[in-house]
Amino acid sequence: MPEQKAPSSRTVGRWLKAERLRPWRYHNWQHIHNPEQFLQRARPVLQLYAQALSLFKQGTWLVCMDEKTSIQAREGEESPRPPHKGRPQLQESRYERHGALNLFAALSVANGEVYGVYRDRKCFVDFQSFIEETIIPEALNRKMHTVKLILDNGTTHAPKQLERWLHQLPIVKEGKLTFQVFWLPTNASWLDQMEIWFSILQRKRLQPNHFESLQALEQAITDFIAYYNQEAKPIKWTYTIEKLEKKLEPRRKQGAEQRSEQQTDQNSQDQLEQKIGLRERKLQNGEIGALGNSD
Repeated sequence: MPEQKAPSSRTVGRWLKAERLRPWRYHNWQHIHNPEQFLQRARPVLQLYAQALSLFKQGTWLVCMDEKTSIQAREGEESPRPPHKGRPQLQESRYERHGALNLFAALSVANGEVYGVYRDRKCFVDFQSFIEETIIPEALNRKMHTVKLILDNGTTHAPKQLERWLHQLPIVKEGKLTFQVFWLPTNASWLDQMEIWFSILQRKRLQPNHFESLQALEQAITDFIAYYNQEAKPIKWTYTIEKLEKKLEPRRKQGAEQRSEQQTDQNSQDQLEQKIGLRERKLQNGEIGALGNSD
């Protein structure tokens, strides 16, 4: 038989175009291992998002807190060239590094205002300082009696220590302020409104990255926060508990079926072990012969 030639790249290209296939493109995907545990943590957060404004009017401040770490100050060999008609802005690919900083930020869910401080490190003590120096004074200034914090499980927040430390604060012991912490599910940054604002900061101010110094980078972020807060609005959040439950329903059913199968297998194993145990006792007592027949 004559040897068949492989299709040419043009032919493959026509096939892909005809079928609208783009095999070079992809999206990351991550499934939820424990849907019930995920829902247990996500439900209170989604409920708080829906009630943020009414809680705010009643003296309860809902705040998302997180860190944008290792923001680098890079200075290109040449300044970015402005865009022209039919051509985007040009960014120099060669640059000099001037260090990096960590932004500790908080988002007021009810009105969209943002607060931020800068640190060289990203440690629990820096997070504590942010709460003491920024969040508590702002809560008292707003005449709030309760602060509800929404946090991820990062080590900076010290999940095993934070709540104990908050309850030991003098302002809390005096009864002037109460803290409540709501932990997001693991691998659920998409449920954190603070991450949405970090995306806005990245797209609208940190790109392209051209800063002559670390101080220039810090000032640029400070100016952006001030500008943003002038017309701050709450993030339009549309993801509800019902949508999450619908999303997780197939995984919950699958998990229930697997648990049912595992329980059936375990019951069968237990019954088999009971029969073997009963037979061994009868052998020991001489109730059945060596060949398995009754005496």
